[in-house]
Amino acid sequence: MDVPKKVVERYEKLKHLVEHHRRLYYSDQPEIADSAYDELEQELIRIEQKYPVLRTPDSPTGRVGGEAIAAFKKIKHTVPQWSFNDAFTPEDMREFDVRVRKLTKQPITYTCELKIDGLKIVLTYKKGKLVTAATRGDGVVGEDVTHNVRTIGSVPLTLTRPIDCVVEGEVWMSEAALAAANSVRTKQGEPLFANPRNAAAGSLRQLDPAIAAARKLDSFIYDIADTQETLPNTQHEELEYLKVLGFKVNPYFRHVHSIDEVIAYWSEWKTKSKSQGYWIDGVVVKVDEREEQERMGYTGKAPRFAIAFKFPAEQVTTVVEDIVLQVGRTGVLTPVAHLRPVLVAGSTVSRATLHNEDEIKRLDVRVGDTVILQKAGDVIPDIVQVLNGLRPAHSKPYQWPKVVIECGGDGSIERVPGTAAWRCVYKNSFAQVRRRFRHFASKGALNIEGLGPSTVEALLEKQLIQHVDDFFTLKEGDLLMLEGFAEVSAKKLIASIQKGSHTTLARLLTGLSLPHVGEETALLLAQHFATTDALAQAKEETLRDIPGIGDIVAHAIVVWFAEPQNRDLMRRLKKVLTIENEAYGQNRKSLPLVGQTYVVTGTLARYDRDQIKELLRAAGATVSESVSTKTTGVVAGENPGSKLAKAQSMGVPVLDEAAFERLLGKGE
Repeated sequence: MDVPKKVVERYEKLKHLVEHHRRLYYSDQPEIADSAYDELEQELIRIEQKYPVLRTPDSPTGRVGGEAIAAFKKIKHTVPQWSFNDAFTPEDMREFDVRVRKLTKQPITYTCELKIDGLKIVLTYKKGKLVTAATRGDGVVGEDVTHNVRTIGSVPLTLTRPIDCVVEGEVWMSEAALAAANSVRTKQGEPLFANPRNAAAGSLRQLDPAIAAARKLDSFIYDIADTQETLPNTQHEELEYLKVLGFKVNPYFRHVHSIDEVIAYWSEWKTKSKSQGYWIDGVVVKVDEREEQERMGYTGKAPRFAIAFKFPAEQVTTVVEDIVLQVGRTGVLTPVAHLRPVLVAGSTVSRATLHNEDEIKRLDVRVGDTVILQKAGDVIPDIVQVLNGLRPAHSKPYQWPKVVIECGGDGSIERVPGTAAWRCVYKNSFAQVRRRFRHFASKGALNIEGLGPSTVEALLEKQLIQHVDDFFTLKEGDLLMLEGFAEVSAKKLIASIQKGSHTTLARLLTGLSLPHVGEETALLLAQHFATTDALAQAKEETLRDIPGIGDIVAHAIVVWFAEPQNRDLMRRLKKVLTIENEAYGQNRKSLPLVGQTYVVTGTLARYDRDQIKELLRAAGATVSESVSTKTTGVVAGENPGSKLAKAQSMGVPVLDEAAFERLLGKGE
């Protein structure tokens, strides 16, 4: 089979890169996230499947793990240690189910177990006494870490009966223990552990067991590799048997009868996984019937009867296909990477922000580069690293342009003083106007339901609106000119626009796209000025005196209200809007959370993110979008983003739903 030269070059680079990161992973010095490593390995597997002639005996896809480190005695495993093949989507699992059922003529069921993100451990007992504890190593030889494992309280030194057996499980560290360990390392000037898995692995590889004991490690045991007793007939009964022997078993395993139930279990824990206090990165699915497990057997690397069903990755690898500049509503230019589509954090994405010119230079990201993409929760994806080992030959650094046609006018751009941003010199290009109109109607501003991006764009193209106040003079007949609108839908949108005409000063200020004025700044302004007229007449020094509004914001507001077209817009808006200002005149000093700053990430069971923010503001708190030394606390719910990890690394208090309600006086 002829293999294209580009594929051969890509394959060789991938093979070396995967092996490089594999060695770092098993030496507890990872440079990239596990999910990004998985993506590189999956690409290698795909190439080998398409071009089998490329696969050689030294391919990392055929190996199980790393080599034992020299500082510890080596232990040869009496039972080979396998790893699992991975599934990433429900479709992958359905294909696994088809493969399994082809291997047996008997009815089968499955047992689902949580996949703990820790370090695999192999424990050997003689006459019920712990003899050795070893890491997995390369699957044949591991490292003797018995002296450290003996310090783990959940690992029994003596079983409930005097049998010989070999069991397998996971050593892990809780998030609370990680925070405590990192606090100690901060005081000692040592680098922080990146995550609980690295911390657990590093703790087991200490020569001094007192260090491991201080790290408060824990364990879950999930399999009996060998025993002198007769094993139970099923996997779920084996887990119960392990508990009888005295091992700690994760309590959330579930015996199910179909692949649909497997997928339902995975979906359930995909949302619950962050709430357990330890890291869970997926679900291990095993054929429950032992006789069928033995009949199906193993490949060279993994069991045929089991698979690891991974949760959606927050870091993956992909390729930059282009870099384009996007014109924002205030004319600021944002470089955006167009990517080879990739599944990350549960959704397929093809775009990532590069923020500004300085960020492009810092990353040295180029068209054709393979990059690590990160997406946490509903945050816009970021490129966090370029994998230089996969960079194409003859690639060139990205050159920032001198002219951007989408800016309108002559396309001139300028650097915004005191920042890393560039902006259009001409202020009213169609791209900017379109974004300003969309923002004006958006949820955080006037919240006009049904006035989405496509409708706004159609209204502009039909020249039915020129200024945002034109929204409120539209009639049903005007909307019938737009494709897709009929009498009922037109009537519904007009009713929604009229509802949006009753608004608050804070929402209006948010919607006006004043430079540097987002939701929080708009709320501050509404608290200090009763009306738009009062704000328009404010001096720079008056604005600067408001906590949270500095020189740049104060100057921008004064300049905006001084421009004749903006004064005209405000006069027209006052004719079509009813503007209330509930925030003005609040006796904020009497509010319980005044002077405190909170960050919100994820969602709570009884509150969405906007409700959480509104309740905090009503209690006098400031809500920020980023964690800093000024942050009082972080309210974290399901599917939190990177803000949670940053808060934990900085020692900022984290509030769950119960703590949030107690903060507001709603709890017990």
